[in-house]
Amino acid sequence: MKTAIITDSTAYIPAEIQKAQDIHIISLNVIFKNEIFVEEEYNPQTFYERMRTEKELPTTSQPTTGAYVALLEQLKSEGYTDCISIHLSSGISGTYQNAISAGAMVDGITLHAFDSELAAMAMGFYVLRAAELRDVVSPEEILADLEAMKLKTNAYFLVDDLKNLQKGGRLTGAQALIGSMLQVKPILHFVDTKIVPFDKVRTKKKGIKLLKDLFAAEIKDYQDVTAVLIHGNSESEADTIIAELKSEFPQITIIKSYFGPVIGTHLGEKAIGLGFTNKKFDILK
Repeated sequence: MKTAIITDSTAYIPAEIQKAQDIHIISLNVIFKNEIFVEEEYNPQTFYERMRTEKELPTTSQPTTGAYVALLEQLKSEGYTDCISIHLSSGISGTYQNAISAGAMVDGITLHAFDSELAAMAMGFYVLRAAELRDVVSPEEILADLEAMKLKTNAYFLVDDLKNLQKGGRLTGAQALIGSMLQVKPILHFVDTKIVPFDKVRTKKKGIKLLKDLFAAEIKDYQDVTAVLIHGNSESEADTIIAELKSEFPQITIIKSYFGPVIGTHLGEKAIGLGFTNKKFDILK
């Protein structure tokens, strides 16, 4: 048995970990008007600079079934017998379902699909765990372990600007204008695979405090904790928040990640996310 680990580009797994752990990435796409960009190859800073000037919000698209079939055929030719396939929440993307469809179309390799019910590097925690277990237990046991992780893995997202919610049709222009004047900052989370409002605050400072409070409340009984601070083209702000978190929670592991083009399309520039799980990862040492 030889097991491959697959995830999609929205996990934003650091390149050095991808290479060291032989993690295979299938990419989603970002579309500005008629220009299609493969997310894995699209520089996030360039993306945010362009999105800032566009009148219309870019759209996103999932990998095609054909692209997934091609990846599975390649892996089979390399001697893999099984794949653990971990993807963006099925409530906001068809990537997970496309993986299942592709798996049914390729003989000689078994695809084990996992719906993370999350996004970004919070989803990436499952990828890291699967990579650690790949050579230790069976694919079925890996999936069972990942399902158990869901009980103590979570993420909250703070939206800095309402423009993307307006462009995406979730707010009218008037609502966005009033919200911006009042400095309303939505906090979002995942419920039953979909991203929904959790709360709203009047300033970003209050939003960051609420993220920390939610984090503290949820991890208080965890034995081990790894957290990720995720930013949308706002690295210096992310560094400041990480320093504060390390001061307040010195016992936990905190890493930094980013919202790439696909997730950034929906959350907008300067969004902040805080994800966490009750695991420590040797991969991150």
